[in-house]
Amino acid sequence: MELKFKGQHEEPALPPMIINEEEESEVEEVRKYRKHGRETQYLVHWKGYGDEHDQWIAETGLSYARKAI
Repeated sequence: MELKFKGQHEEPALPPMIINEEEESEVEEVRKYRKHGRETQYLVHWKGYGDEHDQWIAETGLSYARKAI
């Protein structure tokens, strides 16, 4: 019997889409939000990626993800 550890047999992340010559990934969900100075930031979980790839993104950087917010 083979022991399995978190992350040992994860599927590879989806490649980012190329839109207007820039790499973009799809937001799966927004997990948290916080105030940073005057701006609001959101903890974004990217579709096809593990939790270790979650990122704090400013609201202005998520104009394409209004539905997730």
